[in-house]
Amino acid sequence: MLTSAALSSPCSTPAVLRHRRKLHVSGPRSTAVVPPAMAPKTLVTFDVDGTLIHSVGNNANKFHKDAFAFAFKKVFNLDTNIDVIHHHGSTDQLVAADVLAFHGISKEEIWANMPATCTAMLEHAAGAEDNAAAGLELLPGVERLLQTLAARDDTVVALVTGNLEPIAWTKMRRLGIYQHFTAPGIGGFGSDHTLRGELVKIAADRCAKELGVEVGPRFHVGDTPNDVIAAEFAGAVALGVTTGIFSKEELEASATEKEKCVVLDGLNDLDAVLKAFQLA
Repeated sequence: MLTSAALSSPCSTPAVLRHRRKLHVSGPRSTAVVPPAMAPKTLVTFDVDGTLIHSVGNNANKFHKDAFAFAFKKVFNLDTNIDVIHHHGSTDQLVAADVLAFHGISKEEIWANMPATCTAMLEHAAGAEDNAAAGLELLPGVERLLQTLAARDDTVVALVTGNLEPIAWTKMRRLGIYQHFTAPGIGGFGSDHTLRGELVKIAADRCAKELGVEVGPRFHVGDTPNDVIAAEFAGAVALGVTTGIFSKEELEASATEKEKCVVLDGLNDLDAVLKAFQLA
């Protein structure tokens, strides 16, 4: 069983936060509470890999995979990669833990060294930032949808992803869509917690505290059953998309509250997506 420290945020250490600043992501988050605005806003959170972007070619998701490989070598002297396990829908700390367990590393050693593992990943990412978009492409309709949502004054656009926060924002920046997310960059990340459902909650809390926004309807968009389960866990409506490796039937089957789960083929039908968000 994971310890509470492992579940919450072993990667939120001073060293990790220093690498966040190197990657041009805001440093330690403010604890100041901004008074809520008058009108509630819709919060839309997006998963990254398989939802907004997909991996292509021989260098598929190379920036992120290389960060893992660098950390495994530096911290554990292991020459390995994340493709030795099934990792779709997981979070970065759990992906690292599962790879290390696959190679026989004890649970105690894995989690004792998780902060160092995250720090090493971000060290590599800081040096490879210019190549962050290699082997990645935006999925159809993503940029138009984000532009449309960003232009509205009743909506907050955020990320909920298993990626460590600096890695997630670096991908968004290098793919040219960072500016469409509500400033200063709100979300829940794999550096915050290992469980995706907690990340959906964290994003809503940050929206209220950092933006001074009263959070109204909440929607989480993702391509895996874990995204659907996470949305339900956090009290949000799930919008599943079949742009990853899971079918419509698999996504629908993961929901216990069927009325709070919508599954679409992707994000390219703007009208259908806005209708699913109750914004049309």
